[in-house]
Amino acid sequence: MHKKHNFGAGPCILPSSVMEQAAQAVINWGGMGLSILEVSHRSPEFEDVVLKTQLLVRELLSVPDHYAVLFLQGGASTQFAMVPMNFLSAGKKAAYLDTGYFAQKALKEAKLFGEVEIVASSKDKDYAYIPVEFNNDKQAAYLHCTSNNTIEGTEIFDFSTAGAPLICDMSSDIFSREINITDFDLIYAGAQKNMGPAGMTLVIAKNEFINQAKKEIPSMMDYRIFRDNMSMYNTPPVFSIYVAMLNLLWLKDQGGVSGIAQKNIEKAKLLYAEIDRNPLFYGTADVEHRSRMNVTFLAINKDVEAEFLKFAANLGIVGIKGYRTVGGFRASLYNALPLSSVEVLVNAMASFEKAYSDKIVLELE
Repeated sequence: MHKKHNFGAGPCILPSSVMEQAAQAVINWGGMGLSILEVSHRSPEFEDVVLKTQLLVRELLSVPDHYAVLFLQGGASTQFAMVPMNFLSAGKKAAYLDTGYFAQKALKEAKLFGEVEIVASSKDKDYAYIPVEFNNDKQAAYLHCTSNNTIEGTEIFDFSTAGAPLICDMSSDIFSREINITDFDLIYAGAQKNMGPAGMTLVIAKNEFINQAKKEIPSMMDYRIFRDNMSMYNTPPVFSIYVAMLNLLWLKDQGGVSGIAQKNIEKAKLLYAEIDRNPLFYGTADVEHRSRMNVTFLAINKDVEAEFLKFAANLGIVGIKGYRTVGGFRASLYNALPLSSVEVLVNAMASFEKAYSDKIVLELE
């Protein structure tokens, strides 16, 4: 079966070598005569997987020793509530940047636990940009941001802001570019974009910050509990962690985060250049805030949109239909997507332009 060109926003495309190794482990992991799906999470073999995965995260993102690396469950959506549950105490307020759909979801959950202030929003222009001017009150419990907005196609490139402790949802651009971990007090990211299959959530947090969490928190929502139990307070997402380990080993072989970042820049430049050139399409995000991971664009009318989706599908291009509430197109360029797939999409857009122009000429005749 011919492999599709998968531009889906998540679950993500995975390298074929990772899928092959994972498939073998489902049948017989490491010659143990056991599947990775049935091995005990308390076994020395799996404890070794957890440790290796933690070390890979530390190596690839240059995570300092005074930060904890945790593997949790529930996706980023659980983190929307877990963050304020731990850090939003009485008499304090939490500051939030409103940059799109998932930032709004985080806001909604935080309001259940205390006072929340929206310090800046790009809602006035349908979230087509990232606000850069806002008051970062040092007295706030924390400032929450979403580094990459998968639906709106915008991305934050500068995090060096002094003020409240910085918490960031990096679900859709983690491991895609170099970051300075010490800019953040806590980062969380669902695995299903650049790490592996859904089921595992990565949390990187400063130990000093975790220690400031409220005292009375249910165990399953307490970062300290998972830190002190090597992310295995209860049965962890075994398969997701294992595949994440394989994927991070693959990333290391690509030259690490700096190596993959250059490839991601090349892919994004190629696609944005075609969007800007082709008269049938136009980008939705402000140029300076365009995401390298999720490229959002529209067609000049609904007929062009529908016809191009069919045209692309016939070429094995899948996952480019825009989010259900937005429409248009979204091409996700995650780490494992090869440049050749982007070239197929760009060529398809150019070929469609010619075919559509010829069709218009024939209709006019």
